[in-house]
Amino acid sequence: MKEIQLHRIDLNLLVVFEALMLEGSVAGAAKKLNKTPSAVSHALARLREQVGDPLMVKVGGRMQPSPFALQLIEDIGPILNSIKRVLRLPEPFAPGSSDRTFRIACPMMTGVLSRVMNKVQQEAPNVRIEWLSAPRDVFAAVSEGLIDMAFLGGHPNLPEGLDEIEIPPLRFVTFLRDGHPAISAWGPEAWARYGHVKVALSNDARSPVETVAPGQATRRHVSVLIAEFAGVAPLLSRSDMIATLPSILLAPEMHRHGLRPMRAIWPVPPFRARFYWSARTANDPALVWLRDIVLNAHGEAHDEAETLVREGL
Repeated sequence: MKEIQLHRIDLNLLVVFEALMLEGSVAGAAKKLNKTPSAVSHALARLREQVGDPLMVKVGGRMQPSPFALQLIEDIGPILNSIKRVLRLPEPFAPGSSDRTFRIACPMMTGVLSRVMNKVQQEAPNVRIEWLSAPRDVFAAVSEGLIDMAFLGGHPNLPEGLDEIEIPPLRFVTFLRDGHPAISAWGPEAWARYGHVKVALSNDARSPVETVAPGQATRRHVSVLIAEFAGVAPLLSRSDMIATLPSILLAPEMHRHGLRPMRAIWPVPPFRARFYWSARTANDPALVWLRDIVLNAHGEAHDEAETLVREGL
């Protein structure tokens, strides 16, 4: 028996063969496949050569299959259907009937999270969102699918296998409680006199506040280092401490906690910001849905924070 050189078989030859068996003629197969009759005839000739069988012979104006062709069509039909199923794009995500859990590694941006949850509860009431602090090895967690989407501040290069999208850079503003004694004499001396709150970043990114005004004698004194951004606003409201953080983190909390925005003593450069996810899941309909919600929520929260700060300065 002649051995088939499988690596030389063009899958398209089997597709043409299936069309010929269904239509019973070169012209019919050509029309079905949107090919010319000569192209179909050429494909049949190539397949005949490969399998060593005439496959189909013209008898009385119609193509008649050989016994081998009849057996072949039974075998390749399910195979071609399986290939179509494997290559078919995923079904659209139905949020209303989903009970999936999504995990997002992102600082506690209340303006973003509230918008995300409002949208999710409207469209997918049984979906659960886990808004988490970034683990130490967050890149690996995202790559392995343990985290569906993550926020990244600063300029670290992402490892291979991760996709990203730039979002508006973070603009740093100084916040303190309304009525703080430093407000009436705001300047380098006040900046240096009062203790500052700093938040520990999990990805080793340095805050741009730490790099401004090199050589100045009036650098800030960090009185307390805390693990979560969510604890800053309550702490400022009950103390004379100061915090210089991205506006999107604290602006939504200003009125509730009685905070006041102040211009940083020295210009703090905007801080690069991105969301990223595993390239393997880039086309997952459920995760596309999630990313659209998060990115839209972030954009709205960013614009609102900028407006609140401008009005408060």
